[in-house]
Amino acid sequence: MRVGVPKEVKSDEYRVGMMPVGAEVLVKRGHEVLVETGAGVGSGFPDEAYQAVGATIVRGHEEVFARTDMIVKVKEPQPPEIRLFHRGQIVFTYFHFAADRGLTQACIDGGIVAIAYETIKDRKGQLPLLTPMSEVAGKMSIQEGAKYLEKPMMGRGILLGGVPGVTPAHVVVLGAGVVGTNAAKVAAGLGANVVLMDINLDRLRYLDDVMPPNVTTIYSDPHTIREHLLLADLVVGAVLIPGATAPRLVTRQHLKEMKNGSVIVDVAIDQGGCIETSRPTTHKDPTYVVDGVVHYCVTNMPGAVGRTSTIALCNATLPYALKIATSGYEKAAAEDPGLAEGINLIEGRVTNPAVAESLNYKYEPLRAK
Repeated sequence: MRVGVPKEVKSDEYRVGMMPVGAEVLVKRGHEVLVETGAGVGSGFPDEAYQAVGATIVRGHEEVFARTDMIVKVKEPQPPEIRLFHRGQIVFTYFHFAADRGLTQACIDGGIVAIAYETIKDRKGQLPLLTPMSEVAGKMSIQEGAKYLEKPMMGRGILLGGVPGVTPAHVVVLGAGVVGTNAAKVAAGLGANVVLMDINLDRLRYLDDVMPPNVTTIYSDPHTIREHLLLADLVVGAVLIPGATAPRLVTRQHLKEMKNGSVIVDVAIDQGGCIETSRPTTHKDPTYVVDGVVHYCVTNMPGAVGRTSTIALCNATLPYALKIATSGYEKAAAEDPGLAEGINLIEGRVTNPAVAESLNYKYEPLRAK
C-alpha cells in the first residue's frame, strides 16, 4: 500500500503522523511511504531521517494525497485537505466528528474511509490512541491554567500552590478519566487543593486510594458541581463520551457566580466542550473572557509540545497503521473488533453509532453494503 504523511496545516500544529521509525517499519513490510517535505521538522525529524529509511520525500500537499491509498496524520482534515480526497482513500487521524457537522458532511461527500484515532478500542475497552494525547493535555491543562491565573493574563493573580501562610488555589477537575487524572496529579504536585469529580464511583474509590492527600474525590451531580465551581480558582473540563459530544456541565449562570479572574481550561473542546460558553481557540489566540472568567479552549493543546506528543502518539498508532496497510481496513476490522470501532465513515456511510446519533445521521453497521 502507498501511505502518505502530509505536513499538518492546522494553526500552530507541530506534530507529525509518523516518525522515521514508522516509515522504516512500513517500508520493510513492502509498503511505500511518501512524506511531505518538512512534515517532521516541528517534531525534530528532518526530511533526511525519513529518506535514510527508504521513504520518499514529496514537495506538495497535493502530491501526498493524490498518490497514496492511505493518509496518516494527526489533526482533523482542514478545508484545503478535504478538497484533495479521492473516493475510497483511507484517512487515519483524529476526527472528532460529533463536534463538527461541517467536517463530517465534507468527509461523507469526499467518499473517504475515515478511521478515527479517538474511537479505536483495545481489548480492555480503553482508548489506546486517545490516551497518549489525553495524558499530555491533562498535564498541560494545569500548566496553562497556572499561567492564565496570573494577573497580566487577566487571571486572579493566584499562585497555584500558594506559599507558607497563604492558601493555595482551589482546582476543580470535571471528569476522572485519563485527562482528569493527569490534571489532578500535576495540580496536586504543585501544591493546590484539588477536587476531582466523576460519576463513576468505582473510579473515585480507586483514585481516592492512590491520589495524594490534597486531592479530594467528589461524586459529580448538578449540586456538587455548583458548590465547587463557586470555590474554584481553576476549572479543568475533562469529560469524555467516546465519539459523542461532551455533556455541558457548566452553564452561563454558573459563570456569573464564579470568582472574577478564575480560569477554565476546557480540554473537552475537541468534542464540543463541557462548558456552555466554550468555543474553539488557537495557540496564537488562546483565551477570551466571559463574565469575568478566563476561558482557555485550544483544540490542539498537545501540538505545542510537538516532540513529546509525536513520539507518544506514534508509539500507539504505528501498530494499527501497519495492520491497516498490510491487511486492508476490511480484513483488519474483521480481525480486530476494537479497530472496527474506529471506522467512522465508509464512502459516504456513517458506521459509528455515537457519531450517527450525535449528528442525526443514519447509522449503517460495517457489514452493511
